[in-house]
Amino acid sequence: MNCSRALSSCLCLLFFGFHVPARAETFDVRTGQRQLFLDDVGIQKTSLKKTMHRPVKRGAVIRHPDPRQTVQTRTAPVWDPQDKLFKIWLTSGLYASSPDGLHWAVEPYDGPHLVVIDVHDPDPSRRFKGVIGAEGFAVSADGKEWTRLDLPAIPSYDEYNFSYNSKERLFIHTVKRTGPYGRSVALATSSDFQKWTDHGLIFHADIKDQESGIARIKARLNKPHLQQTEYNTPEHYSIQIYNMGMFLYENVFIGLPSIYHHTGKVPPDWPGFKKLHLSPEIVALTKVHGDYTGFYTIQLISSRDMRNWKRQGDRQPFIETSPVGAGAYDLQTIIGPSEPVDRGDELWFYYTGIKQYAFVTSGGTAGYDDYFPDAGAICLAVLRKDGFVSLDAGEGGGDLTTRWFTLPAGKLHVNARCGRNGHLQATLVDSSGGVLAVSESIAGDHLQGRLQWKTGDPSLAAGKNVRLQFQLRNTSFYSYWFE
Repeated sequence: MNCSRALSSCLCLLFFGFHVPARAETFDVRTGQRQLFLDDVGIQKTSLKKTMHRPVKRGAVIRHPDPRQTVQTRTAPVWDPQDKLFKIWLTSGLYASSPDGLHWAVEPYDGPHLVVIDVHDPDPSRRFKGVIGAEGFAVSADGKEWTRLDLPAIPSYDEYNFSYNSKERLFIHTVKRTGPYGRSVALATSSDFQKWTDHGLIFHADIKDQESGIARIKARLNKPHLQQTEYNTPEHYSIQIYNMGMFLYENVFIGLPSIYHHTGKVPPDWPGFKKLHLSPEIVALTKVHGDYTGFYTIQLISSRDMRNWKRQGDRQPFIETSPVGAGAYDLQTIIGPSEPVDRGDELWFYYTGIKQYAFVTSGGTAGYDDYFPDAGAICLAVLRKDGFVSLDAGEGGGDLTTRWFTLPAGKLHVNARCGRNGHLQATLVDSSGGVLAVSESIAGDHLQGRLQWKTGDPSLAAGKNVRLQFQLRNTSFYSYWFE
């Protein structure tokens, strides 16, 4: 990372108390903060193979009470400790609550649908905080009755996303703007929900996206088990970023961009429009301009400074569309999760899944009952805690050496899955290269595996410059930390 290339972002991170590691011999390891392997900031050398993991889909969990309508979300559910309920604010004028995150009660609602809870605000009337699209911000005591704030809105087109990291007190608001290849992502952040910093454009498609995305479009045409787009005009092919959820996870910013594969411009006389029963306003618009169609996948990206992004998994989908006939909703349109809900051993991702794209372009409401019945829902996908990326060793084994860091207080823990005859072991080395401690080997599946030291006493080196060496065999290694 080069902070001189993104000075404003680095200043913002320092303001919020984050440490931005340089590409140097040392990096920051804090007690209780997990070190993931989304990038190489903390790695000196390794022979391990990096693997991106996809969450497992669990299907739809929230549907619209009226099967002629659908629901969408641009925030994640939040846990309200007062009511002991998960809560989520949806499009189409709906609010939902649940005791377990699986069974939801849906009711009518009139207010912002980009909402988070801020349990640290001393003013109870500001406990819930909402973004009103491109119109501004609001606060609420109960998440239902809102007071609009006298604050300027963040400029945006018609897409937004919103998350909040309560540990760092950081509000993250992404919006749609125009970039080099069309739809792109801009960012605004705040530490108090009063003063906002507009960072401008932070992520957009590039030429490699065009090449790999167009290849994906062509490949999809040869897969009849996948939902085909309403129209296909190769001269209109393009890859754009439609929306992006973004959140701070431990010490890394993670983005989940919805990659829009634009497959063609639908002509005004397309027969499908007649079946949509569109409003007169939409009909008039499509007669003049036509419409557009395409499909989506969700990628996984990461950053230390909110501007320079690393694509994970060689740009392969983190979440992709489901096959036709699977009973799923996310056949063609997917709007990615805002952030995961931490459920202890798992991360739960709630996202929008819609069966066909033309439904969205029609405005998502009136008159498609005989053409798009039960068209969309909020879907759930589940990932292992810290399970975005693993470093893997096979039968022949492998190793990882960290960069130098100041040894914090606490016991060393790992998140690792050891296979048959697999194991993981750690060695702590001092600045002169001497061995300070060697751990016992562990086997099995450990989400919070505490390493026991068979030789040496690491506590004697607390506050000194050290590095860790991990030896693995038949193991997937997700993270480590001192607790």
